[in-house]
Amino acid sequence: MILRKKHVAQLGARWMPFADAASEDLPIGQLWRLALFQVSVGMAQVLLLGTLNRVMIVELSVPAMVVALMISIPVLVAPFRALLGHRSDTYRSALGWKRIPYLWFGSLWQMGGLAVMPFALIVLSGDQYKGPAWAGEALAAVAFLMAGLGMHMVQTAGLALAADRANEETRPRVVAMLYVLYLVGMGISALIVGFLLRNYDPIWLVQVVQGCGALTLILNVIAFWKQERVKPMSKAERAAPRPAFGAAWKDLMQQDGARRLLVVVFLGTLAFNMQDVLLEPYGGQVLGLSVSATTVLTALWALGALTGFLWATRRLSAGADPYRQSATGLLVGVAAFSAVIFASPLDSWAVFYAGAFAIGLGNGVFGLSTLNAAMARTQGGLGAGLILGAWGSAQATAAGLAILTGGILRDAVTQLVDSGLLGPIHDVSLGYTVVYHVEIALLFLTLAVLGPLVRIGTTPSTPDQGQSHLRLTEFPT
Repeated sequence: MILRKKHVAQLGARWMPFADAASEDLPIGQLWRLALFQVSVGMAQVLLLGTLNRVMIVELSVPAMVVALMISIPVLVAPFRALLGHRSDTYRSALGWKRIPYLWFGSLWQMGGLAVMPFALIVLSGDQYKGPAWAGEALAAVAFLMAGLGMHMVQTAGLALAADRANEETRPRVVAMLYVLYLVGMGISALIVGFLLRNYDPIWLVQVVQGCGALTLILNVIAFWKQERVKPMSKAERAAPRPAFGAAWKDLMQQDGARRLLVVVFLGTLAFNMQDVLLEPYGGQVLGLSVSATTVLTALWALGALTGFLWATRRLSAGADPYRQSATGLLVGVAAFSAVIFASPLDSWAVFYAGAFAIGLGNGVFGLSTLNAAMARTQGGLGAGLILGAWGSAQATAAGLAILTGGILRDAVTQLVDSGLLGPIHDVSLGYTVVYHVEIALLFLTLAVLGPLVRIGTTPSTPDQGQSHLRLTEFPT
């Protein structure tokens, strides 16, 4: 009987997804529950950047400029993720909770934004009987701000809680699992919400979006239920002054390579994401692919990202250096964008599809490796919330800026071609290929900035750790 139980346990650890990410402090059941916060964030992300984007432009006839402005609002909150993470590091309560309050209130903000949003969008479309003309824009801006703030709070505090509970050995696999669940949340919610809203109706829009808001709250409550260890604080401990964010940020920037790591994350994310809004139009306009053929690109990108996560996780678990892994992801990205560029003169959809897959692969390896490098710095005396919040700020801000820059650059080059200012050139692919060449240049720039980090390693020390404002002995994580 004992041998049978042992074989069953070994079989489960071998075949159950991410069973080897569990540890004594974070059992597999609690780990799967905790990962649900990424599903909820992925669902909200799809609603804000995908489904509602399309509904506003097509069904509600909202000007594209207004839609772009609304979608950019959550990105404006991204730079504050470091502050949110620091506040969760130093939060004090009678129960000793740090992450749970931010997960809870972040969930409420996220749900509240989605609850208000469909009404705001209906007013924004012009279906308004009373009130000022700018009411729709104001209500929609508030709704997007609430949802964006909630998403950033939930993801920052959730990643910090995962870093608190994972040990050094299981951390790469925990990070990969959280990433995969984020993709799963985006993919499943995109399919379900897209199916539900195939026949647009204002009342049905309200019900679907509010239902998604309620579901995100339920998922988050299940995720953080009894996840954080209770460490009661005395009244004197709660009354003691909390470390200032400026001092904590200064300590982080004094770590060897910390500033450089954030620059790498920003540049690498900028390089990989400028093509986000261009890949499908490139396939349709330049290669003549049908709508159904270009929709395959998203699946190929996601498959590539998943493959990158799994491969990078295997390598990092075997002791690979995350900075070297990040460089590998960047080199894969160079090859990927080169394939996309050559797909036009070769008139090859196979090369184009391979490039789309490789973009996801390189992006997955790069993102997972840099996040592991950031998580490794939580052992250096600073709170996980501050470090992961800083990583999230750099990543999310660069992603939003990349989408805007890619679109503007493509339109600007296309306008120059159409106006004849570049001479007798009538190549419809030029606007796209310029963006892809810029992305390749940014990837090489990121490699140059990344180089010195390989020498520094992943366990840097501050110039004066003894004077750190956030010593682990004072604020255990």
